[in-house]
Amino acid sequence: MSAKTSSARPASKVCCGTARDIPLSERDADDLAIVFAALSDPVRLRLLSLISSSTEGEVCACDLVPPLGKSQPTVSHHLKILFEAGLVAREKRGVWVWYRAVPKRLEAVASRLR
Repeated sequence: MSAKTSSARPASKVCCGTARDIPLSERDADDLAIVFAALSDPVRLRLLSLISSSTEGEVCACDLVPPLGKSQPTVSHHLKILFEAGLVAREKRGVWVWYRAVPKRLEAVASRLR
């Protein structure tokens, strides 16, 4: 790269806070690592997709077992990891637990990738 061309972005864009212009803090890096670890498993990716694409906006854990072909304890384990990463919220209703995606969390993660 010549002295005339630079990969650095203009200072005016840095102040505006685009994700590519601001290096991750240690805290943000730790947080994203938890999210990426949660998303690094195909079962969890499918679970998040099933929950996010639900027309009702939420899904009972009992309805997530058949599409995955996994045991209920396995599905619950993966849902717990998604919950701990902040990607899904849960609400217990009687004996069942209902899950919904957390749009703000998903948007925040996506913004770090832009």
